Amino acid sequence: MALGYKIILFVLATIGISWVSRSSLRDFRHHGFFRFFSWEIILILFLLNVSDWFLHPLSLRQIISWSFLTISLVFIFQGVRLFRQIGHIDQDRKDPALVGVEKTTELVTTGVYQYIRHPFYSSLLFLGWGIFLKNVTWLGSILAVGNTIFLILTAKIEEGENKQYFGNKYQDYMKQTKMFVPFIF
Repeated sequence: MALGYKIILFVLATIGISWVSRSSLRDFRHHGFFRFFSWEIILILFLLNVSDWFLHPLSLRQIISWSFLTISLVFIFQGVRLFRQIGHIDQDRKDPALVGVEKTTELVTTGVYQYIRHPFYSSLLFLGWGIFLKNVTWLGSILAVGNTIFLILTAKIEEGENKQYFGNKYQDYMKQTKMFVPFIF
């Protein structure tokens, strides 16, 4: 992809990400503030590595990359499905940091949520590292680590918000699950 197209895509995608994040960007105390930077880093990683997406498809690095990208899809689809089925989404829920499907009124603790608290952010974590592995560079590694840091900050802040909304029920749930990777982290 030519540099000009990458710049145009970056600008258009950043406008879209900014629009979705507009409420959160006004206050760094909301989880959406840091999530914005994660989305931006993933966008930059994608634009840096898009030319290498299908190079050496059977190399170990590419196989691991595709595995991470597949895990990313599984986590996001499972998270959204369970939020819609069990989370009782209420668009009238008053929280400017929440977007769309996040406006749940019921704590979801089954399926993927039985093992990890943040499948959406886990999805972004695997997505970022999967894209990074398409073409490993120093800049890419700095961006992938930065994405990880922003996702941890996002999750920690959201956990505080969830404790406030769901109370002790969320506190107990945190003791039984990992943050991003089942049984590990």
